[in-house]
Amino acid sequence: MLSLLNEFWVVLQSTVRDVIPIAVILFGFQFLVIRRRIPNLKKVIIGFAYVLVGLALFLLGLEKALFPIGRLMAEQLTNPDFLRQWGSSVGDVLHWSDYYWVYIFAFAIGASTTIAEPSLIAVAIKANEVSGGAIGVWGLRLAVALGVAIGISLGSWRIVTGYPIHWFIISGYIVVVLQTLCAPKLIIPLAYDSGGVTTSTVTVPLVAALGLGLAETVPGRSALIDGFGLIAFASLFPIITVMGYAQIIEWIEKRAKKNESASLAGSKE
Repeated sequence: MLSLLNEFWVVLQSTVRDVIPIAVILFGFQFLVIRRRIPNLKKVIIGFAYVLVGLALFLLGLEKALFPIGRLMAEQLTNPDFLRQWGSSVGDVLHWSDYYWVYIFAFAIGASTTIAEPSLIAVAIKANEVSGGAIGVWGLRLAVALGVAIGISLGSWRIVTGYPIHWFIISGYIVVVLQTLCAPKLIIPLAYDSGGVTTSTVTVPLVAALGLGLAETVPGRSALIDGFGLIAFASLFPIITVMGYAQIIEWIEKRAKKNESASLAGSKE
């Protein structure tokens, strides 16, 4: 218990050092540039204290729980003995289809970590407020989660097969550009931001551990060259799915209006 408290104290000191520049900029601009007092200054200071303690606890939890479990799951799922137990390949050489549990795990962990991502929750709530309810909180979160899940699954398959990463990234951004020309203007900036907010403190540790575990286990793969890159997939595919979600909603609304107009015209006749 004492060692855990000592670790928490070390993490808390590091968090304070990281947050102090942010606080200096915020308070400096408020008092020196804007030159106005902060309403409820006491509550703001208490809030900053909560932020510091919360961040320290969260970072300690990452180090003690998410990092180790992510590394452990990646090592177990990519273990050749486990893969041969469930796979259909004969001999020492494994086929990419033998890694299907890895793809399922990548999909599941991508979706679940994105749903729990604090930055995405904050963006979804703000988008719902600013749009007057036009953008649903859960609709956006599920669309982003689906994109991350698909991206990480495809990225895991890429590591197993050894295909160059730039093929996938270039193709993905071609799709993004084409969607940008057709998607509702309301959703485009939010879709681009959604690709960034997903790769935060919850998603990155597990995804990075999975990529490195795969690259270290699959024969002929380099941990440095092949192990990284999954985060790029997790950032790219939510842009596609969020714009796709908006395009589907727009198509459904247009079809409903068209049917309604047709029914009104028929009733008049």
